[in-house]
Formats: sequence, C-alpha cells, structure tokens
Amino acid sequence: MKVGKTPVLDPEEARTLLDSIDVTTAVGKRDRALIALMVYSFARVGAALAMKVEDVYVQNRRLWVWLHEKGGKRHEMPCHHNLETYLHVYIDGCCLAGDPKAHLFRTIGRGTGELTLTPLPQANAYVMIRRRALAAGIGTKIGNHSFRATGITAYLKNGDTLEKASSMANHASTRTTQLYDRRRDEMSLDEVERVVI
Repeated sequence: MKVGKTPVLDPEEARTLLDSIDVTTAVGKRDRALIALMVYSFARVGAALAMKVEDVYVQNRRLWVWLHEKGGKRHEMPCHHNLETYLHVYIDGCCLAGDPKAHLFRTIGRGTGELTLTPLPQANAYVMIRRRALAAGIGTKIGNHSFRATGITAYLKNGDTLEKASSMANHASTRTTQLYDRRRDEMSLDEVERVVI
C-alpha cells in the first residue's frame, strides 16, 4: 500500500496551533480561519485561497463553504461548529460581508496591519503556517497540505469510514484518501514503545 509523505499533526497539536493564534488582529483572525478551514473541511489550500466572501453562506441555519476545487469543480461542505465560529469572527471582525465578490483570504498591507484586496498567495500561506507552527512550539515541519491530512486522520481515528472521508475531501477515489490516513503511524509508534529494555 502506498503511504503519503505529508507531515500531519495529532489533534492536540492542531488544537494548540489554533489556540495559540492571537485573534485581536486582522492577521490573526485571517490565519486562524484559514487553518481551521483546511483542518475541518479537508480543503486544499488552493481551494481555500480561491474562495470569495460569498462562498461562506448560511443554509438550513448552518454556515456552509463552497470550495473551488481542481478542474473547476465546486464542492459544498457544512461547517464544523468551531470553523463556523472562526469564520464569523474573521468575516464580522474584519467587516468583509459588505464586499461578497472580494477574495476571502487576503494579504495584509505593509505597516498597516489591515487587509488589502489582494488575494493571499499560496507561498505566503505556507510561510504563515511555518511561522505559526514555530510560535506554537510545534516541531513537525508542516505545510499547507498538512491540515488536510490532519483533518482526515482525525476523522478516521474517530471511527468514521474511508468512503465518507473521501466524499468530504472530494477525492475521486478512496485510494487517494488513504494517502492522508496516518493511523498506521500511531500504531507503529505504539508498537515501538512496547520494546521495554
């Protein structure tokens, strides 16, 4: 079986990372919302960064996201309650709702600390994630894709099915989803620890 190489966080590390972000600033609100979106909806970073403000919407009294996936596909997902909170804090706290056609995740103006209208590039998202992980004391060398793998692994560890995870991740095949399943890593670590000398 092929195994993925993307570094993942365990749920405690992901929680530590999200909780470590100072959300009294626009950049903190943005960063926490972006990381949470990738963790809770299994979104690819490219799909998250392509989102417009209007792609976060209410349906059946819940917040949903509309992700712009590879090949022009659009993928709708209901929000986890934590993600819903973080998106509200970001959108409401940064007054983004008034411009629904604008990009949801944007750069921060030099010296201003305020959001610009320029979409956040993937390279900048990577630098932000590395900086946030370092500040939170996380040694794992994570990248943009780590959050997709982290969310999928946490979902599967809670007893849910590979088929459902595949659908949520918008994968064409469960074989692709298996690349993100790192439950075997934990099993291997548990087995190694049984070598008592």
